[in-house]
Amino acid sequence: MNPGAEDAVAAVITHEDIDRAHDRQRVCEARAGRGSGARLRLLWLLVGPGILVMLGENDGPSMLSYAATGARFGVGFFLPFIVLTFAMAVVVQEMTVRLGAATHRGHAELIFERYGPFWGWFSVLDLLVGNFLTLVTEFIAVRAGLGFFGIAPWVSVLLALAILLTALLTHRYWTWERVTMAAALGNLVFIPVALMTHPAWPTVGRALLTWRPRPAGGLTSDTLLIILADIGATVTPWMLFFQQSAIVDKGLTRRDIGFGRVDTAVGAALAAAAALATALCTAPLFARHMAAGNYEAAEFAQALQPIIGRLGATLFALGIVEAGIVASITISISSAYAFGEVARRPHSLNLPIAQGRSFYGVLFLLAAAAGWLVLIPGLRLVYVVLIVNVIAVLAMPPALIFLYLLVNDRELMGSFTSSRWANMLAGTVVVLLTATGVLFGISVLAPQAFHALAGK
Repeated sequence: MNPGAEDAVAAVITHEDIDRAHDRQRVCEARAGRGSGARLRLLWLLVGPGILVMLGENDGPSMLSYAATGARFGVGFFLPFIVLTFAMAVVVQEMTVRLGAATHRGHAELIFERYGPFWGWFSVLDLLVGNFLTLVTEFIAVRAGLGFFGIAPWVSVLLALAILLTALLTHRYWTWERVTMAAALGNLVFIPVALMTHPAWPTVGRALLTWRPRPAGGLTSDTLLIILADIGATVTPWMLFFQQSAIVDKGLTRRDIGFGRVDTAVGAALAAAAALATALCTAPLFARHMAAGNYEAAEFAQALQPIIGRLGATLFALGIVEAGIVASITISISSAYAFGEVARRPHSLNLPIAQGRSFYGVLFLLAAAAGWLVLIPGLRLVYVVLIVNVIAVLAMPPALIFLYLLVNDRELMGSFTSSRWANMLAGTVVVLLTATGVLFGISVLAPQAFHALAGK
């Protein structure tokens, strides 16, 4: 190769490419090995995006929605319903795994390329608005959770921003992913807290095994709001953008799709366990007929303290803080990924800050603006987080339609287009999400018509 050709190659090989190549070299070495040890090492190297997206979606607002669910309705209808929402999430996120690994492009980038700049920018702006609203609630959750320990709101916000900034200083996707995944596993702290409440396991078992898809007392506007909030706590647009872009940033290929599916299923199982545990944590408040409808994170912990003691209440509050901080990191990154893809700017966690100024700038400025809004006095946490989750549900059908179209684009996907059964499952999820959104709209705009539909 002549010197001019060598310079041309060097000009297109970036710091990001070199880091990703090192990661892929380890994957190739593990794949060449034999035995169960090599297989487990390969799984360890390839998991990450699925676990992060599922545990990241168990964010502050989501955990408070589950807590409100247990406090208002106990363990009957909603325990199996929460499991159902995570099953829907697996169906949706599996499509992003295939899209990312088969095309090596992010979700926003594909929409831009296949459907033009208008729809590309529409999808990104829709995502940025929704992510910003969600980020506000993440910082509210952190503020409320640390409020249990008497920490001032401004200190809570600065602490969350400092952790977010520290997580970005690795300049390495692999390191960031492992550190953030370890922090995300803190979401499981709700499981020992639930055990401290000594749940009535026969009642829990009956609820899970004899589920009837209709809430006790029928469908009311309050019940519908919680249904929508719990769906919005599990399936949201940012998850599509984050996991697909993370798959690309991690460098997964078509050969890795099976491991990506396992990663997503494991993440869903862990997140579902934490979500169910959170509802069980607050179920004693329902059993004791305590008015917990407007509790914030600190107030939930305070209400639970006489039941589970200071240690249990402390763990509950810390769990809310952890959920808010981890989600603020993943949601901010999904916004930066999408912006970089459509604006044609560098967008990778393998980038040094000097080379990824726009990527890191969008990420941190959105988080800082959301944190500043949280310091406005008078915000009602539970009401805000429920409404934000509902907005996420209403925004999900358009995002799912783009996902459905892309994953069935044979020119893009080749043999990895969705099968008939996968399309049937995805279509069912779209119909369910759209139907619940329409019902919520009717309940708000035409309550009399809604009561007639609900048989009230």
